[in-house]
Amino acid sequence: MSLGELRFDGQVAVITGAGGGLGRAYAELLASRGASIVVNDPGVALDGGGGDERPAREVVRAIESAGGTAVPNFDPVGSEEAGRSLIRQAIETFGRVDIVVNNAGIFTPRYTFLDTSTESFERLFWVHVMGTVHTVRAAWPYLQARHYGKIINVTSSNAYLGSAGRLEYSTAKGAVHGFTKTLAKESLDSGIYVNAVAPGALTRPVTASTDRYPEEEFAGPFSADLVAPTVAWLAHPDTHVNGEVFTAVAGTTAQLVIAETYGYGSDTPTPEDIRDNVDRIFIGKQARSSGLEFFQDASEGALALLARFGNRR
Repeated sequence: MSLGELRFDGQVAVITGAGGGLGRAYAELLASRGASIVVNDPGVALDGGGGDERPAREVVRAIESAGGTAVPNFDPVGSEEAGRSLIRQAIETFGRVDIVVNNAGIFTPRYTFLDTSTESFERLFWVHVMGTVHTVRAAWPYLQARHYGKIINVTSSNAYLGSAGRLEYSTAKGAVHGFTKTLAKESLDSGIYVNAVAPGALTRPVTASTDRYPEEEFAGPFSADLVAPTVAWLAHPDTHVNGEVFTAVAGTTAQLVIAETYGYGSDTPTPEDIRDNVDRIFIGKQARSSGLEFFQDASEGALALLARFGNRR
């Protein structure tokens, strides 16, 4: 039974990395439902270099042409000052902030561990992790003062399942997961809901790094527009979910659960005991038939969802 359209009239959303791809889809959907949007995007290349104001301005024009309200912001998230500047613009322009979507990210080419560097790890950590931390920290006092807020961080299935050649990205997104889960332990005391989404879409970073997903086959099911409804649902005032992570791929929203088996226990364990009881430690057949999905890597999960696409209601 439908309970009516989820609207965001009078609310203000700050969305980082909203100049294209997933961020743009989030911005346009929330704007179409009445939210005023701060479209953050410095227009950098995938590796974080350069800068271009046109992507953010184009999204603002598209939102305004559709009857919505938005302003562009070009702060390169990562620094504390950028976080403050971004939230300050929302307050000065619209008088409030209700929703923060930490979507901005940069990427590296696929390569092996020995081809990574301290700089490559720090560069991705700076944007994905510290960009999230500093933006949330800047918004926090305003959200606390009103005893309300929705924070949606963007993590990745790569952090949980792994993906060959994506060490820096997977590591950074794993940190975003930890930040989300831990901040949520204290957020409800302030009336703030903190959750995360692990999205999957055929966006610029995917198409630039692999030919595994040909656009003619994957553009429809792996559209960013099929991810945006999950973010909008989490952002709505009526959604009382906190400290959770959801995958959103090919029109499928699923709760991502980190669990452990009952395991083997002893008051005096020996290495031999553990060896001899290994079947009690690993996931058994019963758990695998419970309806939970067990994938070996992020690509496998995406392909499994593709197989379902178009064959369901």
